[in-house]
Amino acid sequence: MMKTLLALSVCGILLPAVANGQQITGATSTPGVTAHPRVPMQDLAAAAAASAPQVQTAPAPPPPPAPTRRRRGSMVGYIDDATIESKVRLRFDTAYHNTVPDRAEFFYAKCGCYAGLPATNPAFDPDAPGPRPGAANDLNFQQLFLEGEYAAHARVSIFGQMPIRWLQPQSFIPNTGGVFPNQSGVGDLRIGAKVAAVDTEVTTLTAKVQFYVPTGDSQKGLGTDHTSVEPEILYLQQLSNWMMLESQFGVWLPIGGAAPVPTSADGSFAGTVISYGVGPSFTVYETDRVRFAPVVELVGWHVQDGNQTSAAGGDASGTNIVNLKIGARAMFGRGSIYAGYGHALTDRSWYEDIFRMEYRVGF
Repeated sequence: MMKTLLALSVCGILLPAVANGQQITGATSTPGVTAHPRVPMQDLAAAAAASAPQVQTAPAPPPPPAPTRRRRGSMVGYIDDATIESKVRLRFDTAYHNTVPDRAEFFYAKCGCYAGLPATNPAFDPDAPGPRPGAANDLNFQQLFLEGEYAAHARVSIFGQMPIRWLQPQSFIPNTGGVFPNQSGVGDLRIGAKVAAVDTEVTTLTAKVQFYVPTGDSQKGLGTDHTSVEPEILYLQQLSNWMMLESQFGVWLPIGGAAPVPTSADGSFAGTVISYGVGPSFTVYETDRVRFAPVVELVGWHVQDGNQTSAAGGDASGTNIVNLKIGARAMFGRGSIYAGYGHALTDRSWYEDIFRMEYRVGF
């Protein structure tokens, strides 16, 4: 009896397990009983993944911002600006003691006093276009320049400059015909273009060419009475966050010009003039709104040929002129103000002293 009960108990335990195994695998079916379909393993994995808690992935960090230009505009006051930018500039100069104003017809045209010489004199020139009747040997002047530059491309710009000039002759070479009064009016128009061959965060190398159009009245000393072209190479290098170096090299080439002295000689009264300059600037104060930097510039000219009206002689070739300029520029937003003073370091000069004020704003 005990053996019978034990056998029945074992069967009661094993039969449900066997039945369950048949339902899961679907290997066999019992008549009258509906078998469950087989569940694929991938469905089981998907169901498990769906029931698992979801972990949100952090969004990818945004790309780093594009590097900003460390260079913040030209700081010099006399050396030409190498940067390409749409801007307007208003500049005012007052200068003293120009002792040879018609030298190589760089400042104004050949003295009109040659028209008053006797016709038998080898220097007689009835077409001498400059102021008359006398030859000034000490001249003070002021000039106001309005310049606009338009950047047609990040590396290309065109510009135009209109000067207004005031002259106050102080003395004249004796026996050259007398004196002429103070003069004023529009000077020679300047137009040109700039192309930046190199333009990086810290370096700019620009080719510039400007044409001088004889719009000033030469008989009043307001212009040269001839067209000129001046190609230049301009360079800007930012050495650090507080120091910048700028330089220029150019050649002023007259196209035409008055007859030489004597008039039977070859060439022209106007002459080729080489210009050069270098100027470091030093930022001494800077905030989010204002930047202030003193500037020191050394600027020079070499007159290769041409004539001049001077008691010391009429040959202008070989003349060297060097000026030291000291000033400072304050920048605020897109605008800046420059103030500076220049003094001639050589005996020969375009002026002995010069003061300059400038306002510049970019767009």
